[in-house]
Amino acid sequence: QVQLVETGGGLVQPGGSLRLSCAASGTIFSIDAMGWYRQAPGKQRELVAVITSGRSTNYADSVKGRFTISRNDAKSAVWLQMNSLKPEDTAVYYCNAAGHWGGPFNSWGQGTQVTVSS
Repeated sequence: QVQLVETGGGLVQPGGSLRLSCAASGTIFSIDAMGWYRQAPGKQRELVAVITSGRSTNYADSVKGRFTISRNDAKSAVWLQMNSLKPEDTAVYYCNAAGHWGGPFNSWGQGTQVTVSS
């Protein structure tokens, strides 16, 4: 099993930046991909960015050019650098890890609130 803990959320003004961190523990060697999702009030959870074991990345169209996902070699941490934040980026951001260990797994962190407001 993989456990995930997010940090780094908070209140920021439009145009500002935040960096989210996610620490992974447990069977991290079994992780195939790590990503960030977000859920705004009244909306479904959506993919923000994902990075694979081969370091391929994919971003939601709404964040391309503004957000950057990265991770360390050990797959024990993943980060989301968010620049040029907009009010519509306000949401709870969740870290995700997917892989295989005796079967497929999909682990989630507890979420961290990001609020973009003046």
